[in-house]
Amino acid sequence: MCAMWVFGVDRQQLGVTTVEEVAAPRAGDGEAVLRVDRVGVTANNVTYAVLGDAMRYWQFFPPAAFGLPPRWGLVPLWGFAEVVESGVPHVHPGSRVYGYLPPAGHLVVRPGRIDETGFRDTSEHRAELPSPYNAYRLTTGDAAYRADREDLLVLFRPLFFTSFMLADQVLDHDAYGAERVVLSSASSKTAFAAAFELRGRGPRVAGLTSPGNVAFTEALGCYDEVLSYDEVGALPAVPTAYLDLSGAAATREALRAHLGERLVRDIAVGLTTQSPNALAAGEVFFAPARMRKRSADWGREGLDARFAEAWERFAAAAAGWVDVRTGHGPEALRAAWLEVAAGRTPPRIGHVIRA
Repeated sequence: MCAMWVFGVDRQQLGVTTVEEVAAPRAGDGEAVLRVDRVGVTANNVTYAVLGDAMRYWQFFPPAAFGLPPRWGLVPLWGFAEVVESGVPHVHPGSRVYGYLPPAGHLVVRPGRIDETGFRDTSEHRAELPSPYNAYRLTTGDAAYRADREDLLVLFRPLFFTSFMLADQVLDHDAYGAERVVLSSASSKTAFAAAFELRGRGPRVAGLTSPGNVAFTEALGCYDEVLSYDEVGALPAVPTAYLDLSGAAATREALRAHLGERLVRDIAVGLTTQSPNALAAGEVFFAPARMRKRSADWGREGLDARFAEAWERFAAAAAGWVDVRTGHGPEALRAAWLEVAAGRTPPRIGHVIRA
């Protein structure tokens, strides 16, 4: 039996990692084996690790299933994989899928709800986890897929889906009556993708970022204005909705002190630092919950069509905003993880790892 690798991070110290060689899996009855091919490493993955216990992200890929002790967590990654072995009708070896993947060479799934768009992993340990993360979409049944944009899909698609759903919620509520929407961590992919969707569709859109990232963020053209965090006081005192993607308590406090009752909405959207911000915000945005609502409103095909249309607009612009840095194998994954987790990755760089 061939061997594969698996990459784990210490659940209590995310900068402590391990790479182990383990036996490659075989497909049992009702199972399929996916060979992990191409994944991205972004701040979004750090969020999964930071919230691994609170939001059950560690449960998607139990370490014991990959030969690791409980100390280690397998950080979920988004990317492409190939079906290499299947004991399931209608799931064919050679098929290429996009979805939630482990930092490992292979993944065993139990495909269910199979149709022309793909399947869901119905493994028992994933039954109570958020269903959008269990979907594996065939490239042949994906309206948003283009072979020449795989790197963009790896780096941006999960982030853009959050951005798309976030902008949809803000617009669906008429921006909560705000005249200006302010996003923190404005140089991050999730933030500027949301700004891309929001700009020109209602209130003005402002971005807050670190001084060193102001020029990059302005050059994107996604915001009506970009300010550094120490310029919060320059924001007009008008009704404002705050979308917090940084988790920085000082930024929230400065906005509240400056705007007072004119801060009409305060929404936490994940983390890009390792400080939970949910309790301090007025509410928390969770993309899968919004997806469930829009699936009920529009139907699955309607949601897919709207997403594909929005993705096409965004991808055409985003191709000029990112420099893809490609690595190969587990050591490249380790290096990318340590850089991103430490916050050392410039906003223009996107890490893609070929397994």
